[in-house]
Amino acid sequence: MSDAAFNFKTLDPEIILDVLWDTGIRVDSGLTALNSYENRVWQFSDEDKKRYVAKFYRPHRWNEHQLLEEHQLTLELAAGDVPVVAPLSLEGKTLHHAHGFWFAVFPGVGGREYETDNYDQLEAVGRRLGRLHQISRQGTFSHRPVIGLQEYFTEPCEIVAASPLISPAIKEQLLSVLERLGITLKQVWYDISVPLRLHGDCHPGNILWRDGPCFVDFDDARSGPAVQDLWMLVNGDRQEQAIQWDILLEAYSEFSDFDVNELKLIEPLRVMRMVYYLAWILKRWQDPAFPRAFPWMAEDDFWRRQVVIFSEQEKLLHQPVSPLHSQF
Repeated sequence: MSDAAFNFKTLDPEIILDVLWDTGIRVDSGLTALNSYENRVWQFSDEDKKRYVAKFYRPHRWNEHQLLEEHQLTLELAAGDVPVVAPLSLEGKTLHHAHGFWFAVFPGVGGREYETDNYDQLEAVGRRLGRLHQISRQGTFSHRPVIGLQEYFTEPCEIVAASPLISPAIKEQLLSVLERLGITLKQVWYDISVPLRLHGDCHPGNILWRDGPCFVDFDDARSGPAVQDLWMLVNGDRQEQAIQWDILLEAYSEFSDFDVNELKLIEPLRVMRMVYYLAWILKRWQDPAFPRAFPWMAEDDFWRRQVVIFSEQEKLLHQPVSPLHSQF
C-alpha cells in the first residue's frame, strides 16, 4: 500500500486493546484519541490508574531501525537527566509490531503550555537544549536522514508539482517561484561537517512545562545543525528576537558550544520547513483526517498567497544575517 493512500481505518479500539494486552498492560479506562495527524495516539489508564499513551506509527514512513534510533536517543537523554518522554520497555522492548503497525507505549505526563513570552522559561529551555545536544553528540544516527535540500526542498517541490489539488495556472506561477527559491537556497545552504542528532521539530508545542521544560515527540528526529532545535523558539520583531537569542544562546552555552555561523541557516531552514510542510499535507491528502483539518488547501486563494509568500522569502534569503546577532 502506498504511503499516500494509507489511512488508519483498520486500527479500531478492539485491536488496540488486544495489542496492549499482549504487552502486559491491562487497559481499565480511557482510550481517548489525542491530536495527531501523522500517527495515531491514544491515552488511557490501567487497572492501577496509571496513565499511558500508546503511539501507533504511520506505516511506510519510518522503518524499524529508524524508530529504534529515535527510542535510543530519548533513552540516552532520559538517562542523562534531560526531561523527555521516553518509551517504556514492555516485554523487554520499546518497539512493538502488530496488525501491520509499529507502536510504542509512553508514560502519560501532564504539564502546562510553554510560555513563548516568558524569558525565564526561555532560559531554562536553552539550558536543557544545551544539555540535550551535549548528550546527543556522544552518538550518531545510522538510519535517520540528515537535514538537507534533497529531503526538505527538492522532494517536496516534486510533490507540489505532481499534486492535482493546485490549479494549472497557479501551479505554473508557484513552480516558477520555487525554482528561483531553489537556486538561491543552493547558494546560501551548506552542509554541516558533523551533523548532530536533533529533536528535529523543537517548536513550543513540543515542550511541556513541568517545573521546567520537558521535551516530547521525537518523531521527526534527524541529524543536522544545532540551530534547527533553536530557531523555532525565537519570535517577534528584530529587537525582540535579538534579546531572545541572547538569552537562549547564553543558557545553551553552559553545556554546549554553538557555532555562530549556523545563524546563517535560520532563513533557509525556515523556508525549507514551509515547503516541506505544504508537501507533507499534499502527500497525506488521501488520509481523511487531512482534508478535514486543512480544507483551505483546496482553495485557489490559498495557493495564490503561497506564490506571494515564497517570493518574499526568496528576497529574504539574499539579505545578510541581522547585525543584531553579531553579539553572539
